[in-house]
Formats: sequence, C-alpha cells, structure tokens
Amino acid sequence: MNPEIEYELMKNHASELRKAAAEHRRVRDAERANKSERRSLFGKRRSS
Repeated sequence: MNPEIEYELMKNHASELRKAAAEHRRVRDAERANKSERRSLFGKRRSS
C-alpha cells in the first residue's frame, strides 16, 4: 500500500482512539462524581 495512505490511516485511527479514551474518562469521572454525591447523601441521612 502507499506509505502516505498508511500514514494517514494510522493518524486517523490514533485520533479515534484518543477521542474514545477521552469519552471513557468523562464517563468514569461522571460515575465517580455520582457515587460520591450518593455517599454524602446517605451520610447526611444517617447523621440527621
């Protein structure tokens, strides 16, 4: 295959992987935030 085409395909694939990783991080961070909110809510209920 043409080396320039291979290079463009590799760059495109790497870009897609970075986007997927960033999305995955956002989802994990959101889940972590939700868990900590829930924990603090239960803590408030127990203490009152």
